Amino acid sequence: MPMTTFGNMMPDNMSSSFTNPFGSSGDIRGDSTARLRKFSDFGDNPGALHAFSYVPKALTPGAALVVVLHGCTQHAAGYDRGSGWSQLADRHGFALLFPEQARSNNPNLCFNWFQPKDMARGQGEAASIAAMIGAMVDRHDIDPARVHITGLSAGGAMTASMLAAYPELFASGAIIAGLPHGVARNVPQALDAMAGRGIPEGAALADRVRGASDHRGDWPRVSVWQGDADSTVVPSNGAAVAAQWRGVHGLAQEPMVREQLGRHRRSAWTDAKGHTLVELYEIAGMGHGVPLRPGMGDGYAGEAGAHMLDVGIDSTGRIAAFFGLTDQASATKQPAKARGVGASRRPAQKLERIDLPDEPLPEKPHGVQAVIEKALRSAGLM
Repeated sequence: MPMTTFGNMMPDNMSSSFTNPFGSSGDIRGDSTARLRKFSDFGDNPGALHAFSYVPKALTPGAALVVVLHGCTQHAAGYDRGSGWSQLADRHGFALLFPEQARSNNPNLCFNWFQPKDMARGQGEAASIAAMIGAMVDRHDIDPARVHITGLSAGGAMTASMLAAYPELFASGAIIAGLPHGVARNVPQALDAMAGRGIPEGAALADRVRGASDHRGDWPRVSVWQGDADSTVVPSNGAAVAAQWRGVHGLAQEPMVREQLGRHRRSAWTDAKGHTLVELYEIAGMGHGVPLRPGMGDGYAGEAGAHMLDVGIDSTGRIAAFFGLTDQASATKQPAKARGVGASRRPAQKLERIDLPDEPLPEKPHGVQAVIEKALRSAGLM
């Protein structure tokens, strides 16, 4: 983006003077690079993006695919290491696609979620990601009805736009510290939206999604995650993302389910059969990043670090369960028939409930994260 608008987002005008804490190149790669493989020759690439994939040895025909979009200043490999997605893929046998921003597109490696040419169907970065998905489905015999997408920050906002522009491609999505689709078409509007200003309400918000394609079928299910102490993408954005997808699904304003998960809150909106279509997690005391619960045994994945926040709740595991990919405990129920293109070749898995500790660990900025937040404050973005 010409001016970053997200969690780990510095504006472009800081890029020449800001010393990136992720190393001399400013890239988060680390030892997880070896887990991902370059994915090329995927077809049209109008957004000039890079791509990486992770395919477990045990992948079987008809497996699921998760598309993972990193945040600003991040690379695919570092995001994978922090979030733990490839660890879950090893355990549960699904494939991963990691689109990656090019510095020539955006100096801070943010997906350009607010640029009309990049968030629209058939154009720019959105079209490149759609082409990658098609190639992965064909190359690895993925079940097209079991394709899911998730992302953080700028990647979360691009996730919202992919769900809006290409709803037929996805069974479900998860938006972490992101914004609703279509609330910005330039940098000033993006900054306003991050601060909770200028976001439409009611039917107008849902219409931004409906107007992004000619889709007339079932809509993807959506899981929304938002820290209630996020000063980069303010908490009202999480509520707005949930409201946008409630409107698209024709759901009531009041949730059918309210849960207290330690200090955190989960609200869910269900269909007549009790299947969760939209859910919102509000993470107590958390700033901008991915909620994690690493180091808690074999059932958990990920690694705490910059914008990978140990707050006592495993968002990666819960999102995977929401997608129907694991037998890990979850507080949601999924429809027996997956949404997306066609019918799933596998039955939906039984999802159960996780018990969380009463007091999750509070998030306190430290180390690399503290450096980034100091820079954001000095730029007037926090």
